[in-house]
Amino acid sequence: MSVTIAETRDIATCRALRRIVFIEEQGVSEADEVDDRDDEATHLLATDAGRPVGTARLLTSGSTGKIGRVCVLAESRGTGLGAALIRAGIETFRNRGGIEAVKLGAQVHAQGFYEKLGFAPIGEVYDDAGIPHIDMVTRL
Repeated sequence: MSVTIAETRDIATCRALRRIVFIEEQGVSEADEVDDRDDEATHLLATDAGRPVGTARLLTSGSTGKIGRVCVLAESRGTGLGAALIRAGIETFRNRGGIEAVKLGAQVHAQGFYEKLGFAPIGEVYDDAGIPHIDMVTRL
């Protein structure tokens, strides 16, 4: 794999990846996946030899960064790409300055994955689009 991760303004490509993973594979409704926050977000796009294979969306609220809408196409899972997207998101927030913590809403089945990346669970498990989630945070 020759994967690169970079910030992008190509929101349409990011949405197309999210459609495949969240709507088509996981059965999330379009109403739950599509919101009005894409225009204010920073988007990371992972490409393998120029082909889009993963994305993440970064939002800021005060001194907290939020990583969301993280997805990797099925053929690129298990390669470390998901972890690389999370690390790239953390670095993006670290480089901005003024961000003290990074938060995300983890699907419960992936909680261990995020713990290995330095995130700790906070609060209770909740339902998001029919999938159990838990908020997790790491301090910068």
